[in-house]
Amino acid sequence: MNRIGVDHYLAEGCGRCPLGGTPDCKVHAWQPELRALRQIVLGCGLTEEVKWGVPCYTFQGSNILIVSAFKEYASLSFFKGALLADPQGILAKPGEHSQAARIVRITRVQDLAELEPVLRAYIFEAIEVERMGLQVDFKAKHELALPEELQQRLDADPVLKAAFGALTPGRQRGYVLYFSAPKQSKTRTARIEACVQRILDGKGMQDR
Repeated sequence: MNRIGVDHYLAEGCGRCPLGGTPDCKVHAWQPELRALRQIVLGCGLTEEVKWGVPCYTFQGSNILIVSAFKEYASLSFFKGALLADPQGILAKPGEHSQAARIVRITRVQDLAELEPVLRAYIFEAIEVERMGLQVDFKAKHELALPEELQQRLDADPVLKAAFGALTPGRQRGYVLYFSAPKQSKTRTARIEACVQRILDGKGMQDR
């Protein structure tokens, strides 16, 4: 266990922003909640480490969950939370496009007295998911809903359509998210046109 590392996180924060080690660090705002979450998790027999600057808990070397602080809440995040049954309905997607991860948001340490048996059950289920070798099905991630402007552009240009289809699923997804973001059709179209050559060159959004 890396208790020294986690103790440092609780005392100084993750160190990923200039607020680390100052009273304004968000970790300081959620000390009781983070410490309570830590004790619940440790009581389930997971190995404690520090990864990405935050407490991470593993089973036989595999990541199960992390405990961390955000501006508005403390959290317990399951790496494969999408595979958990969640009968209490407490798991949420950390982001709109999250596939596997699920998060439990905690805003009052008092709530953990009631939630502890539920969280322990979820943690043991997450351990069993890992023990069984279950994997999140990312099929939906590759079945992208293309914005209308992109679909029309691809249908009008077979070469571009072939080039887009040859991109890796991750690159395709990056473009689709980027093209879909604007509310106005003309802005979506402008973004598509600006990226045509990159697509033809087989490059993703982040490729140089």
